[in-house]
Amino acid sequence: MTAPATGPAAGTAAGTAVAPGPRWAAPAAVAVTLVLWASAFVGVRAAGHDYSPLALTLGRHLVGSVALTAVVAVAAARRGAWPRLPRGRALAAVAAWGTGWFGLYNLALNAAERHLDAGTTALLVNVAPVLVAVLAGLLLGEGFPRRLLAGVAVAFAGVALIAVTTSTGAHDAVGVALGLTAAVVYALGATAQKRILAHVDALTMTWLGCVAATVACLPFTGALVRDVAAAPTSSTLAVVYLGALPTAVAFTTWGYALARSSAGRLAASTFLVPPIVVGLSWLLLAEAPAPLAFVGGAVSLAGVALATSRRRRR
Repeated sequence: MTAPATGPAAGTAAGTAVAPGPRWAAPAAVAVTLVLWASAFVGVRAAGHDYSPLALTLGRHLVGSVALTAVVAVAAARRGAWPRLPRGRALAAVAAWGTGWFGLYNLALNAAERHLDAGTTALLVNVAPVLVAVLAGLLLGEGFPRRLLAGVAVAFAGVALIAVTTSTGAHDAVGVALGLTAAVVYALGATAQKRILAHVDALTMTWLGCVAATVACLPFTGALVRDVAAAPTSSTLAVVYLGALPTAVAFTTWGYALARSSAGRLAASTFLVPPIVVGLSWLLLAEAPAPLAFVGGAVSLAGVALATSRRRRR
């Protein structure tokens, strides 16, 4: 098996190097991903009152698959050719990755937010960067830089502080278990994606992965049809939003950034998501955070800055 790519030169296809692009492109892609993923927690919480976890998972990925197919078609028209699709083991790996991260992750996330508020769920899920850093060090050869580990520890302390000062104070055992399950699937998905991006470009991988998850979720069609018929327009629009932006756009920008960064360092940046979720929940869902949650958010930001900074060369 080809050695895993671990840096900016990671390939998008076997033997093909990733174009680094402008300096601002990767940070901009990360910023878009974080904001859209944070908004997804709020969207799931809002739509979850009228859509079951099964129906919400299928509906989100149906919209995402349609949106991504349109994006791929436009890109193909500009290039004059469709992207080269992976075959054999590479295609199987993309399908398994998509079914896991798109399908299982969102199913666990949707179910968790039936028991917990959006902010608490985001805090639980964002245990994942710690797992990604460990897996990337063990499986991708990225090592364990002291700055990264120290930053992760500081950020995790901030996340823990927010967790114990959440607005509802709910500690539902089922919700916590589902949130942690989503975190584990997230970590496995991010680590696997880094390997697969050595053979498949980010857009094609995101597109095929979302389609694979949609196919895997087709048994939920009955639940989706029932919920669409009964749900108010606002909840249905929330499902469309989740598929078009936090799924189609955010996973594509994440893949773009991941192909140009280490998995551990990029995953550490997602510690920015919980503070964003807390703020959005406060504004849109009237889930006011406790004062100490803001302190925890500041600590998380400091940890992210430490973990994602590079040591200056003399």
